[in-house]
Amino acid sequence: MTQTASGRPLTPWLLIIPSFMLALFIISYPLFNIVNQSVHDVSRFGLLRDFSGLENFRTVFADPVFMATVWRTLWWTLGVVGGTVLVSVPIALILHQDFYGRGVARTIVMLPWSVSLTMTAIVWRWAFNDEYGMVNVTLQKLGLISGPIHWLATADWAFPVEIGVGILVSVPFTVTIFLGGLSSVPGDIYEAARLDGASRWQQFRRLTLPLLRPFINMAVVLNVIYVFNSFPIIWVMTQGGPSNSTHILVTYLYELGFRLGRPGEAAAVSLVMLAILMCFTVLYVRMQPKESEGA
Repeated sequence: MTQTASGRPLTPWLLIIPSFMLALFIISYPLFNIVNQSVHDVSRFGLLRDFSGLENFRTVFADPVFMATVWRTLWWTLGVVGGTVLVSVPIALILHQDFYGRGVARTIVMLPWSVSLTMTAIVWRWAFNDEYGMVNVTLQKLGLISGPIHWLATADWAFPVEIGVGILVSVPFTVTIFLGGLSSVPGDIYEAARLDGASRWQQFRRLTLPLLRPFINMAVVLNVIYVFNSFPIIWVMTQGGPSNSTHILVTYLYELGFRLGRPGEAAAVSLVMLAILMCFTVLYVRMQPKESEGA
């Protein structure tokens, strides 16, 4: 067997080099193309013109819509991910209990996960329709409102509604992660805690949450990446309106590149998004050793 200078076998490295080179090409070529577009004047059809340096970045950062969109994206990510975790933990705890019909209940909770996100957004857009939407009709029949509310046509309502929809569509995936975590927790420790007189709240706070923390971390990271780049909900329901009040970075990028015909600026926005996600990744990785030491 071929060996390196340090005496380690070289064959495993030779076997993974083709896959590594393919993955490197798949990742690096689009990144190079986006960086190249971001520093050039690009036509509507994607043809590179003159070198413009950082002009696309200056134009983007000078746009007040962009700066508002950055903060809105952070609120969108924080609201959806935080709300999803808060809702998913009690649902997972309930579905983890042994009761009649648990399999059916789990299926009902997981079923929306199999539906296309675009189709889900279309259904919710119909549900929040001003005239015949299910939400307005139900609230009027219950006597909670006297007239229809313009949910998606009002800046004060549209974005909170979309955050709520984002939470609902993220719950099935997150509940699945938490159920996997709860199934790995031995039941003996709860029996011992009950014998010691621990209440349900004490068992949850002192046993369930610490043992579930790695799965919560996993759910937070995956949901941040997924939600930060989530396009269908906002685009299908409001397309960034009314008056750009629901744009997040990914919909703002899409509008720049495909509606307004400014692919150079859209490439600059995509690099800003990449930088934000990289900062979050670095922050998360730096926090991990501290948690391990605390444990």
